[in-house]
Amino acid sequence: MKNIVVQKYGGSSVGSIDRIKNVAKQVVKAKHENNKVVVVVSAMGNTTNELIEKAIKINKNPSSREMDMLLSTGEQMSIALLAMAIQELNEDVISLNGYQCKIITDDKHKKARISDIDTTRIKNELQKGKIVIVAGFQGVSQNNDITTLGRGGSDTTAVALAAILNATKCEIYTDVDGVYTSDPRIVKGAKLLEKISYDEMLELASLGAKVLHPRCVELARKYNVALVVKSSFNECKGTEVVEVNKVENVLVRGVSLDEKIAKVSILEVPDEPGISYQLFDILSKYNIQVDMIIQNVNRENVNDISFTVNTEDLKEVQRISNELKDKINAKDIVTDESVSKISVVGIGISGSSNVASAFFRNLYELGVNIQMISTSEIKISCIIDKKKGREALEYVNQKFRLCSDNYVFEEKVV
Repeated sequence: MKNIVVQKYGGSSVGSIDRIKNVAKQVVKAKHENNKVVVVVSAMGNTTNELIEKAIKINKNPSSREMDMLLSTGEQMSIALLAMAIQELNEDVISLNGYQCKIITDDKHKKARISDIDTTRIKNELQKGKIVIVAGFQGVSQNNDITTLGRGGSDTTAVALAAILNATKCEIYTDVDGVYTSDPRIVKGAKLLEKISYDEMLELASLGAKVLHPRCVELARKYNVALVVKSSFNECKGTEVVEVNKVENVLVRGVSLDEKIAKVSILEVPDEPGISYQLFDILSKYNIQVDMIIQNVNRENVNDISFTVNTEDLKEVQRISNELKDKINAKDIVTDESVSKISVVGIGISGSSNVASAFFRNLYELGVNIQMISTSEIKISCIIDKKKGREALEYVNQKFRLCSDNYVFEEKVV
């Protein structure tokens, strides 16, 4: 089947009735351009957070299964309302939830992963000339339980559908004009990028950039999905996510800040084989993603192991670590949520020693202490005090000339 376009609209894009009507017009326009259109939609605005608040008022520790049952209703409301808006424009349309279009996942509630998609129903509806609207963020397990895909789940749904349908392109619509050198809501002079490589986008997404979720970028890179990020509120061309050989050679592509991380330190762990394995093996079984890991230099046959996790996983990590503490004879568990991670990303970083030197000098000039450092071929990340994070983000952007020419950094007093 040819000329399939997948569009994804986030919660801000469908956050009100007027915005849903606006999205309906954009979807119909895409169809009139001789496309077969599949639309993936998130829950309206703050619906998901509101549902979580309701659940906590009833049960402070609800089961993951029932939370998935509850949270999936947000997307189902959005797809039905959007379908009604498109019907009002005299177009044939159908909305489908994750179960109806058979998005099959594993049974990991709240963090499920897609294992298969049966596209028969979607293709049949497209052949009839209908616009197909799919609920993002959700699927169904082999046991027919509703599951959700975790953070950025609607992005993942859209790219997975684009891949399996062999779509011409996957358009991710959001509340910003595309991918910037840094978060434009924090750095007012951040520049809009015309193109960015899959690898650079993956690093920026993993390091706190809020435009795309890392899982969707991984899928796009793996299946070579043509990905475009653009605003649902204007006609801006947006940013193309492309192969690295299609991007101009720039040392630093962007700077990101992740404020939703926590540092965990396990103190005075015996210096014995298998200790790290026991810790990180059990964390992986709970589907907890660990970022930076540092083991301090051995002293008197003990080590300190420090690592970072997302703040939403912190309570689970604390529980697991405390259970393991006595088993491995560690002295104590210390956690710190007053940190953030600042990172510079670019395909040319590994070949230049100057980037690391300049990055560290920038932080020094602001009086920022570096607590942890992590590097890869295309990024350098530092854990710093959260209070200095946003100031550092602006300053590093300016120093690496990633801001518009008329931008002036105003140093803040903290």
